[in-house]
Amino acid sequence: MSAQQIGTGGEASGARVQLRGVTRTYRRGVEDVQVLRGVDLEIPKGDFVALMGPSGSGKSTLLNLLGGIDRPDAGSIQFGPHQLEKLSDGQLASWRSRNVGFIFQMYHLLPMLSALRNVELPLLLTGLSSAERRKRAVAALTLVGLADRIHHKPGELSGGQEQRVGIARAIVTDPGILLADEPTGDLDRKSGDQILELLQELNRRFEKTIVMVTHDPHAAVRAKRTLYMEDGRVSSESQP
Repeated sequence: MSAQQIGTGGEASGARVQLRGVTRTYRRGVEDVQVLRGVDLEIPKGDFVALMGPSGSGKSTLLNLLGGIDRPDAGSIQFGPHQLEKLSDGQLASWRSRNVGFIFQMYHLLPMLSALRNVELPLLLTGLSSAERRKRAVAALTLVGLADRIHHKPGELSGGQEQRVGIARAIVTDPGILLADEPTGDLDRKSGDQILELLQELNRRFEKTIVMVTHDPHAAVRAKRTLYMEDGRVSSESQP
C-alpha cells in the first residue's frame, strides 16, 4: 500500500450509508433502556461528520452499529449493497475487517509491540505475505508522519504519536469509512489539533468517510457537518 493507493478503499469506499428506523435497547439489571429511538440518517461517500450530544444520548452506540460491532433491534443499516443487520456474524466480521477503520480515545496499542507491529495487526486477518504486510504498515506510518518511529514501542512515544499509530492502524487496510470515538479526548490542544488536521487530510485528499464522536466544539468544527444527538435521536444538524 502506497500513499497513492490509499483512497481506493474497500467495498464501503464508494458507498452511501443509510440508517432507517434504527432502534437499540439494552438490559440494565431489571430495566430495559432504549438507547436509540428510530434513528434515520444518511452519510454520503466522503462525508466528515462530527457527532455531538450529552453522555447517554446514543453517540457511541450509533458508532458501534455503523461499524458492525453491534446490531440494531429494529430498522436497517445499509452500506452500498450490504444490509448489515441481515449478515451472519461471520459475514459481518469479514465485512468489518475490509471496510471499517476504528480510532479510539485511549489508542488501544499493545505495549510490547513496536509501532510497526501494532499497525500490522489488522493485516494478519488477510492473506498478505509478511513482506507485503510490512510494506503496507510502513506506508501507513509514513503517511501519518511517523516514518522515523516505526520501531518505537508505545511507551517511547508521546500521546499524539500514539494516536498517529492508532490512525495508521485504522487506515492500513484502506477502509472506506473511519469511525473515531473521542480521538482527541486524551490529548493536549496542540497534539489534538495535529490529529484533527490529519483526519481532515484523510477526508479531503483520500476521500475517507469519517464519523467522529466528540464532546469538543473545537474538534467538531473541523468536520464538514455536525449532528447533535439527544435522547436516542438525531435532533439537529449544523454545517460550517
